[in-house]
Amino acid sequence: MRRIYPDIQDTPDIAQAYAYPNDRPWLRLNMVSSADGAAWLKGRSGGLSSAGDKRIFQVLRGLADVIVAGAGTVRKEGYGPVKPRDSWAEIREGRPEVPPIAVITRSLGFDLDDELFTDAPSRTIVITCESAPHERRKEAAKRSDLIVAGEERVDMRQAVAALHDRGLTKILCEGGPRVNAQLSACDLVDELCLSVGPLLVGGGAARILNGEPSQVALDLSQVLEEEGVLFCRYTREQSR
Repeated sequence: MRRIYPDIQDTPDIAQAYAYPNDRPWLRLNMVSSADGAAWLKGRSGGLSSAGDKRIFQVLRGLADVIVAGAGTVRKEGYGPVKPRDSWAEIREGRPEVPPIAVITRSLGFDLDDELFTDAPSRTIVITCESAPHERRKEAAKRSDLIVAGEERVDMRQAVAALHDRGLTKILCEGGPRVNAQLSACDLVDELCLSVGPLLVGGGAARILNGEPSQVALDLSQVLEEEGVLFCRYTREQSR
């Protein structure tokens, strides 16, 4: 892997290249897409991934205080508990050995007996809303750290504020596209980490934001490259 922007550098330190700012809370999206903008291949993002994308994916997880994903992504991608990694020892110093996963869900329509809820080193967080089925909320509260944010659907501003209240200020969102769109529409996105693979997909695959419109100006901060895959880091323009 090499850095090709803003300056050329062979084998950059990935943890340094993606370090969070220390002076404020920060929410980053991490997504992969094809060259024509598809966010998945045959229904899953894994078909677009590469060896370099997987390495960066793991480092971004290690840097984060919490990993956020929508329930649909958790189901489709087969999320399990985050496993401790020896390589994270330095970047997680003073924090739990793994970040918790926070699942955003309106209906609580997933298996609460799954290992994500029964075997997670850091207790899984469930973020839902008042309209979620009452009995399911009671069960979720037993198996997770439950956050209720919003009335008819999850209020993203309330959800992010609740994570901040728990000291989880370095937020990594892994999608999916609908969650990304909601966060962007609420003006909550500080950074986009986007892996772009050399592949054309076409068809009906969603883009990395799929839903509410938003217009957020970004600066291109960095581009890494490996085997034709571009790893772009865009950060929010600082006029915010």
